[in-house]
Amino acid sequence: AGAFKDVDAAISWHPTAFCGVLPPSSLANMRMDFTFSGRSAHAAASPHLGRSALDAVELMNVGVNYLREHMLPTSRIHYAYVDAGGSAPNVVQSRAVVRYSVRTEALADLSPLTERVKQVAEGAALMTGTTVTSHVTAGVANLLPCPPLEKILHESFMEIGPPRFSDADNIFAREIQATLSSDEIDAAFRQIGRRRRDIALTDFILPSDGIFSLGSTDVGDVSWTVPTVQALGATCAIGTPLHSWQMTAQGKSSIAHTGMIHVARAMALTATQLFLSPELLAQAREDHAARLAEQPYTCPIPPDTHPPVQASLQD
Repeated sequence: AGAFKDVDAAISWHPTAFCGVLPPSSLANMRMDFTFSGRSAHAAASPHLGRSALDAVELMNVGVNYLREHMLPTSRIHYAYVDAGGSAPNVVQSRAVVRYSVRTEALADLSPLTERVKQVAEGAALMTGTTVTSHVTAGVANLLPCPPLEKILHESFMEIGPPRFSDADNIFAREIQATLSSDEIDAAFRQIGRRRRDIALTDFILPSDGIFSLGSTDVGDVSWTVPTVQALGATCAIGTPLHSWQMTAQGKSSIAHTGMIHVARAMALTATQLFLSPELLAQAREDHAARLAEQPYTCPIPPDTHPPVQASLQD
């Protein structure tokens, strides 16, 4: 819609347990609601008259599970029941709604995979004598790389060094880790390609060629509009799942504030470099233009299926 027409570059961040440059590894994501409509009937007296929308949802889920074998290993599909049709088992459910989240590494792969999910839904409707409609609720693009900006941000992190957490911060982080499983803490280190260490809070900067997987973010769409770089801020104990009560419990702690101020300094230093050295910004914009020429942007939300989305999606 042109909201970023006067923006030269975007510098963003995401809270996590480590700090450094976020590798552009987010996934393009589309969320759709599938509403199945059937016919209600008494499940004992006249089940032959019913057409179960709940059966259709279950068959769709089975079909998509078989689809998983035949999609790229980097793609992801998740689902959740929005409306299972009621709590009475003696009534054939005439309506059921399931929400699907489809993710792909490349934006160009998102629509084709989503179409295959829609075909599975149509097949489930056909098998159960029901009808199905789909409704796009949200969509985001994957994060487009910008090596010139990533280099500047990494140099900024290296200049300021890792965050300096207090003894009290480390004690609280240990208490948080005590509520986590060993597997969760191991997984956090594997996510960045490192062996587990006996530390509760990070004491290093991620390497510039590191690995990191973060799901999907609406920053991805911005990165297709202007050169964009995203930082990671160390705001929680290592191993903390992003969507958890442990993350919420640390949200107003000194750990979170220390990590937030730390990443803000790295972002500000990066912006300063762009102000003082226009040639660096020019390099970023040239790189961005070249990438768009190779892979044009395709809106993850089809304009003919849904009005403009007001809420953002960050997952």
